[in-house]
Amino acid sequence: MGNFIKWLGAGLGFTLGGPIGSVLGYAIGNLIEGFTRGDVERARKYRNTSRTNQSGDFEISLLLLSSVVIKADGKTNERELAYVRNHFKKMYGEERANNAFKLFKIFIKNNKVSTRQISNQIRQNLTHASRLQLLHFLFGIAKSDGMVNEAEVNTIKTIAGYLYINQYDFESIKAMFYDSSDSAYRILEIEKSATNNELKKAYRKMVKKYHPDKLQHLGTEHVKGAEEKFKQVQKAYEQIQKERGL
Repeated sequence: MGNFIKWLGAGLGFTLGGPIGSVLGYAIGNLIEGFTRGDVERARKYRNTSRTNQSGDFEISLLLLSSVVIKADGKTNERELAYVRNHFKKMYGEERANNAFKLFKIFIKNNKVSTRQISNQIRQNLTHASRLQLLHFLFGIAKSDGMVNEAEVNTIKTIAGYLYINQYDFESIKAMFYDSSDSAYRILEIEKSATNNELKKAYRKMVKKYHPDKLQHLGTEHVKGAEEKFKQVQKAYEQIQKERGL
């Protein structure tokens, strides 16, 4: 239990308090017999203000919101669970991912999670760029079984609203997971009627918004994740250029 507590405390900051802290307490209480308030305090002693700390907060936020999306259609899909597990291993390595997944399975079983309260706490403590990255991952989970159904889209849209992610940004990230004739335009947040100059301006704006450097504070594992969004913006721009013969 000691190693688990050290992992928990060293990686978390704001998520050890508030509504998320309560959910964590419930999860850990179910995971570790005899877990007490004193264990939470020991975890706080290991807490720091490094990148690891911020990465840990993002990690728990991701786990909690992922559990909400996975349950959106009323069933737990094994491919979605595998997507979360594999993605965490890729980002954090085997040991850290295993610790995280122990909590994740409890989160899924807990029906008392308040999406609004959790999202509000996340919104108040994570940057806009970090929240956009959360949204991108949630769509990745929804798409991992081959399609994004309406219940999942509505759940992610609700979460986006709580996170103060506007409609344009929501539609931009959503379009990255759909193959349609207007996806490239949606990703760049413009209409098909946009002029070539408006296209260039939109591209520069989206490059700035989705640039991986905006997630440097979370650590290299999340910078790599942000690169996927960045590539989608570049791909969309190149696609429209080709269509227009630019």
